[in-house]
Amino acid sequence: MITLEFPIDPTDTAIGVMRDREHAAEAASIHRFFHPKSVAIIGASRRQDTIGQVLVRNLVMADFTGRVYVVNPSAPAVSGLPAYRNVNDIPDDVDVAVVAVPADAVTDVVLDCANKGVHGLIVISSGFAETGEEGRRRQRHLAGLCRSYGLRLIGPNCLGAINTDPTVQVNASLSSVMPNRGRAGFFCQSGALGSAILEKVKNRGLGISTFVSAGNRADVSGNDLLQYWEEDDATEVVMMYLESIGNPRKFSRIARRVSKRKPIVAVRSGRTTQGVPMGHAVRRIGAPQAAVDAMFRQAGVIQVDTLDDMFDVAQLLAHQPLPRGRRVAIVGNSDALGLLAADAASAVGLVVNRSVALGADATAEDFEDALDDAIDDPDVDSVIAVYIPPLDVSGEEVANVLAAVGEQSDKPLVSSFLGAEGIPELLRVPDVAGSSAGRGSVPSYPAVEAAVRALARVVDYAVWLKNPDGKVAEAEDVDVRAARRLVNGILSDPAVVAADREVELDQDQVTRLLAAYGIELWPTLQVRDVDDAVAAGETLGWNVVLKSTLPSVRERPDQVHVWRNIDDEAEMREAWDDLCRLVDPATGRFVVQRNAPTGVPIAVRSFEDPLFGPVVSFGISGPVIELLQDWSYRIPPLGEHEVSAMIREVKSAPLLFGYRGAEAVDVAAIEDLITRVAELQNDLPQVSSLELSLVLAGVDGARVLTATARVAAVKDPRPDSFVRRMPDLITTIPD
Repeated sequence: MITLEFPIDPTDTAIGVMRDREHAAEAASIHRFFHPKSVAIIGASRRQDTIGQVLVRNLVMADFTGRVYVVNPSAPAVSGLPAYRNVNDIPDDVDVAVVAVPADAVTDVVLDCANKGVHGLIVISSGFAETGEEGRRRQRHLAGLCRSYGLRLIGPNCLGAINTDPTVQVNASLSSVMPNRGRAGFFCQSGALGSAILEKVKNRGLGISTFVSAGNRADVSGNDLLQYWEEDDATEVVMMYLESIGNPRKFSRIARRVSKRKPIVAVRSGRTTQGVPMGHAVRRIGAPQAAVDAMFRQAGVIQVDTLDDMFDVAQLLAHQPLPRGRRVAIVGNSDALGLLAADAASAVGLVVNRSVALGADATAEDFEDALDDAIDDPDVDSVIAVYIPPLDVSGEEVANVLAAVGEQSDKPLVSSFLGAEGIPELLRVPDVAGSSAGRGSVPSYPAVEAAVRALARVVDYAVWLKNPDGKVAEAEDVDVRAARRLVNGILSDPAVVAADREVELDQDQVTRLLAAYGIELWPTLQVRDVDDAVAAGETLGWNVVLKSTLPSVRERPDQVHVWRNIDDEAEMREAWDDLCRLVDPATGRFVVQRNAPTGVPIAVRSFEDPLFGPVVSFGISGPVIELLQDWSYRIPPLGEHEVSAMIREVKSAPLLFGYRGAEAVDVAAIEDLITRVAELQNDLPQVSSLELSLVLAGVDGARVLTATARVAAVKDPRPDSFVRRMPDLITTIPD
């Protein structure tokens, strides 16, 4: 008998290999859709104003460079192309099939395409999950069938896919608008919205490299497109309209990597309601909106509120260099608009270091001199140009100056030129790559406030790029195995298994769980009467506090619910009588603790979202802070600088740094505490929630006075996996 023992914990090398394999496979599968040598339209029709006819016309009118085949069993030809009864009758290979047949016939089409060796399907057909339970079952069957045959699927109920590369020119979509060649890749889910988006992109002169409307997103998702765009040299900016996020952890991981090379601009609908549209087979995110926003920021994603904001930011990123910092110069011929620009810049965190008012009669030469001086100024990182022409003046000469300066400048230049929107013809620089507007073209905004908002978001992205992730923050003296044994032991109790419910840990269990991660929870002794309170004081060696944990009085300045510095029996009895006048001892849940040094009360929380994964939050304790929701959020694992940023980004952070002459607290101790909580939540998905609701942060440390925790069986693994798989039945994490 030979016994071989070796560790199976994933190493950095193993994880790197898995990520590279995942990236290569998903990018290659999407490449097929954008670079097909042949496309078959299944359900092509001879009748005008039908989906099958529109698909044929759009593909042919886009000057697709590959072969087009049409499948129609009841017609000899469609739009002058010979029609085949079945995809298997096509004599040549088929790379992509565009499907526009009734929903109940799609399954047969999938089988035919699998037999033919088709690589990808674009299912335009509706009648799937967006229609109800029967449609959801049909969609699950469709996705499972495609996956079993190794087919990638865009849709169903989608608009389609477009590639503007002149060597391909494929418009496999219902959109009659073939956008101009550009530097931005675009992903959306809604088909109807996709058509409007393409029209708006064309009107702005922005241009698109590739476009996908994923519809119900049964298979191909935004994560797949990110994998492709990361390596696509034709795509320099990624735009995403997200109606739902199927795998937030994977999105965060991929987006963080892509953002280091290419900016991602995203609009996320349903931010307030966290709603999921019909047809999207995903669960609602239980995490609060602020936590999802934090995930986007961590990943470097530029999140905007509207589609117009997204285009405003994208056109700046696509045509101008990134700024080096927050310092701006304003050059214009309108004092009023210059002041508006300065106010708007200050409101979004930009610093106006230079403001030049040229006057209404300023010439093109005046603009050129002022712009050159601003760009040459080492204290200026970007320039905002404002031009409103006098009467009967076209502004063409000023436009030529702006275009010339924008082409040569290594600092971003944005404008509010004639109130135009997009990239006006006068401000475009010819592009040798063939896009509608070249690098250096100056984006124009109808209002200076829009120009400033777009610039501010690009500045935030540039600042994010300058702050590398750094190493993951790790705590010392952590016993993960002990914590897992404790949690698994609780969850394996027959009563807990039978009830299949969340379990709240008792004080001893919470103490042991936190101790495994080096967090000391101060002992809390529950007392029923004054004699219990006296005994508790003696047990703790006096210098104790007596307080009520009743939520209605806790942390309320108008309700004195805590007696401190109790040193003997007489003081304890006096304190007991005083508290009993305020709170009924039968319901007031009185406790005794050691007296902690004074400090700022803070709270650290974490929870496990079934879709989102682990989330950690930080805030100053108190009812006012709770009402104002002054919390910072992060998604573990945390980098060292992220822990520091969590503390400093809450609005009440000055309380920790010597507000009104108070001593600054030990911030390093708070950072260490957050690091340990984040590590615990990341290691133990069974911990459904953990709350350190009262931590006193003083000048010499942070002391955890109150903590609660709940655990629950893990029915599914966290949804961040390097392989596509069906959910399994894991309930506990092994030791």
